[in-house]
Amino acid sequence: MKKASPPFDVAALVRDPATRVVVTCGSGGVGKTTTAAAMALIGAEAGRRTVVLTIDPARRLAQSMGLTELDNTPREVKGVANGQLFAMMLDMKRTFDDVVLEHSTPERAEQIFKNPFYQSLSSSFAGTQEYMAMEKLGQLVAANEWDLVIVDTPPSRSALDFLDAPNRLGRFLDGRMIRVLTAPAKAGGKAYMKVVTVSVGMVARVFTKVIGGDLLNDLSTFVTALESMFGGFRERAQQTYELLKQPGTAFVVVAAPEPDALREASYFVERLSQEQMPLSGVIVNRVRRAAAVENDEPMPAARAEVAADTAAAKASTAKDGGAAEALAEAALRVHAEIATAAEHDARMTKRFSSAHPLVPLVSVPALPADVHDLDGLRTIGDLLGS
Repeated sequence: MKKASPPFDVAALVRDPATRVVVTCGSGGVGKTTTAAAMALIGAEAGRRTVVLTIDPARRLAQSMGLTELDNTPREVKGVANGQLFAMMLDMKRTFDDVVLEHSTPERAEQIFKNPFYQSLSSSFAGTQEYMAMEKLGQLVAANEWDLVIVDTPPSRSALDFLDAPNRLGRFLDGRMIRVLTAPAKAGGKAYMKVVTVSVGMVARVFTKVIGGDLLNDLSTFVTALESMFGGFRERAQQTYELLKQPGTAFVVVAAPEPDALREASYFVERLSQEQMPLSGVIVNRVRRAAAVENDEPMPAARAEVAADTAAAKASTAKDGGAAEALAEAALRVHAEIATAAEHDARMTKRFSSAHPLVPLVSVPALPADVHDLDGLRTIGDLLGS
């Protein structure tokens, strides 16, 4: 008999003073943002000064916390008992701008901001969001202002891309094209001719023909302007990466009892294991459950279907038209559908648990309505553990 996963008490995790950073991962549409907000509320109402950072562009987090908007600055959530809760949404361009301002002179920063390559890189370049998420998390932890930081990552596998940010940045900085473009500024004047080889000159001429001299000059100017900052970028990203491995950090994977979502959850579990990241557990969200109808036990789907067929037969033979039997048939068929869905969710959850028997797991039942306020978040919190 396969061993089942141990129970996962999420509330105990976020109330624990030793837990300082919680990173949630999961595919889209599984309630990850709402779960992150509920965890943050648990921590705050346990007396911990808590901030939740969402990288997901959806606005559900702001709505559930009674905020009209979220931006790059933590905003306090009103109505929290016993503690303080703040929420914010990553603005990657604003974060990048702040880094530039912090690590360069005002004149150099102005030059960088006006460069068209920087404008593209800071707002839409692939990988910038993940790197800036790493940067913002590092800033929040370094500020030493928060007892608990909860990060709500983007949906799907890109949620773990920020783990690759330091290495990806290093490959970019050490790339041959970057060395070519920074060579003129490093060599300076006539010395440039001694440093740059004939082959490099040929590459530069090809670049000029393909993208134009002005564009090449913009790119070279941009890289040169940022070159003095690259070491700091890489160092801070690596520090944050190491922080994620340390005691006090917890990864929580959120899934739904559906094949695609659970496959993504398996990917996260395996990837975190490979990276030696501290996985605390898995939340299987929105699990459907059948209502208890006899002796406080749910009626199995097959049995409910038989009961519905029996009620239908009675209704067809009843002299009074069988109104009561017809109503019973309809109710039992609805129950049969619910029971079938509940059995599916239980089976999918059990299969995942059997595949990952060492990973703590908690199933959260589906609620009849979406969460729109703090009371709804508290309900989720109650289901996550006592």
